[in-house]
Amino acid sequence: MTETRTVSKIPALLDTPDVRLAIDAVRVLSMDAVQAANSGHPGTPMALAPAGYLLWRHHLRHNPGNPLWPDRDRFVLSAGHASMLLYSLLHLTGYDLSLDDLKSFRQWESRTAGHPEFRETPGVETTTGPLGQGVANTVGMALAERTLAARFNRPGYPVVDHFTYAICSDGDLMEGISHEAAEFAGHQRLGKLIWIFDDNEITIEGSTELASSTDQVRRFEAYGWHVQSVHDGNDLSALDSALHRARVETRRPSLIALRTTIAWGSPNKAGTAAAHGSPLGEEEIRLTKEALGYPSHEPFWVADEARAEWGRAVERGEALEGEWREKLEAYREAHGGLAEELEGWLSGNLPRGWEDAIPDLSELEKPEATRVSSGRVLQGLAGGVPNLVGGSADLAPSNKTEIEESDSCLSGNPEGRNLHFGVREHAMGAILNGMALHGGLRVYGGTFLIFSDYMRPAIRLAALMGLPVTYVFTHDSIGLGEDGPTHQPIEHLSSLRAMPNLLDLRPADGIETAQAWKLALERSDGPTFISLSRQKVPSLSRSGTPDPEAVRRGAYIFREASGGDPQVILLASGSELQVALEARVTLEGEGVPTRVVSFPSWHLFSQQDAAYREHVLPSRVRARVSVEAGATLGWDRWVGHFGKALGIDRFGASAPSDTLLREFGFTSDKVVECVRERVGGAKGEE
Repeated sequence: MTETRTVSKIPALLDTPDVRLAIDAVRVLSMDAVQAANSGHPGTPMALAPAGYLLWRHHLRHNPGNPLWPDRDRFVLSAGHASMLLYSLLHLTGYDLSLDDLKSFRQWESRTAGHPEFRETPGVETTTGPLGQGVANTVGMALAERTLAARFNRPGYPVVDHFTYAICSDGDLMEGISHEAAEFAGHQRLGKLIWIFDDNEITIEGSTELASSTDQVRRFEAYGWHVQSVHDGNDLSALDSALHRARVETRRPSLIALRTTIAWGSPNKAGTAAAHGSPLGEEEIRLTKEALGYPSHEPFWVADEARAEWGRAVERGEALEGEWREKLEAYREAHGGLAEELEGWLSGNLPRGWEDAIPDLSELEKPEATRVSSGRVLQGLAGGVPNLVGGSADLAPSNKTEIEESDSCLSGNPEGRNLHFGVREHAMGAILNGMALHGGLRVYGGTFLIFSDYMRPAIRLAALMGLPVTYVFTHDSIGLGEDGPTHQPIEHLSSLRAMPNLLDLRPADGIETAQAWKLALERSDGPTFISLSRQKVPSLSRSGTPDPEAVRRGAYIFREASGGDPQVILLASGSELQVALEARVTLEGEGVPTRVVSFPSWHLFSQQDAAYREHVLPSRVRARVSVEAGATLGWDRWVGHFGKALGIDRFGASAPSDTLLREFGFTSDKVVECVRERVGGAKGEE
């Protein structure tokens, strides 16, 4: 390494001992924490320490004393492996993150996990680590800011007015999701979105030349972004100017390509892959501190002068939030109704009486697909929940996800409630997460169930973060017909049900579909998917008034056995419930008392108490058959050892839906055949 790599190039205005100590404190804390954990990524925090200082001390509008101030700028470390950069910045600027928290980096019950986790650490805006997800989240955050600003800001009262920043890596920009999200952001002209690209030309395996030759500057220019290059990560003056220019640019999102040297300051590991994902080692840390001219070799030592410099962020943050709150009070006096509505949206609470907007689908005149019923419910909810926004990955006519009484959300019409994500499921999922994280909006997104595969990483992160995102997954079985096995989901229900904290809802008819939407919007601690049919289903008759809480229990007795003491239990979800009901008629006619259980949600049923689960599925009744046009994996949990899962464990075929359902055995005759086998087997075992 040349001598110039250890000599700071901070301009004279900021080239003071206190500033140098402040920047080097980030490097030292990052090195020491990774070394103490014997695990982590020290090189990127060391390289980005100057950028972190400039952004968090001089550009970012944030208040360490109130991490949830609504009009704060959002900052996302998309390169989540560099988490010690963020933790160091949070600690030094005065957030509730202690030095002991840094010392427990990556340890059990620590607030400083290996990758930043939303809700676990104050000041962390989103969970990052799976590369590309964080930058895509920022697109959603910027989109939410623009939507709220368009609705609520009035001349002289910009009560929603903040920027969204991200630091991203080579790896972030290699992931395909970054292409989808960046193209969407450019098309939407999100001018208050700023990405800083850490262009260090290093990945875990070595130089980026091993895997990529993309000119990122030209790529983003092609997306319609405002692009700048800063050729030295230590040149605060150049980066400061670039950030100012990015903030002035209001019609395009901005990318600042910042050339850095990974592990800057390390005499032997700077600029090498060895500093990417491994501790530097105690000897190299000692040599690095000497090269930096750092006053102490004691681990985690920060000079008082550096703490004082960083500590000014607290006073600055209090003043910024105070100015905003004064502005909000004046806004409330001038526009009281809007202020009340804004605060209601930001609270996350649904408006009073919103349930009344859900249409009554109990007496449909003719059979209809549950995707159509879902579209009817959505139209009602759009009136009752005015901050409900969403769209589809170019499938709105099929998903029935368009709000008919609203316009498209585009750069020229930011108040539109219909989002057009294009054929970009992966980005759609992460953008929805970003909108939910920002706050103020209730969001949904639609595609075919088969294409949930494309957005699974974002769904998983929504579940991990507990975000109230609703997914509308239509064409949910081989019943979609002629499009064939490429479009017919098989393992998808089982796969999604395996994900913790993801609420599954597969309604059987219009009544259950309306209840499913109600549950999805009520949920505040995690995402929900509603699985909907393409083929038509009848409006299933129920004795008496339908129980408005039935779906809430996950599974419930839809039709009781004659005499109330079942010999057989049929369990079914979605469009197959009608098949189970037809089979019951035959079985009852043969003198076999048969209970039919509607099973729209494994997640909800598993949360019921033991007494209710025993009531619905009494252990004494061993003859059970489940009916679902998907993989049988997991149904043994509910049908038991003696039960039979009637499903499909192979890929589908191209044919009309009626033909497929018949050929694959989703008929009442097949169910009856399975029951006869079970009844005999259960009796024999007894």
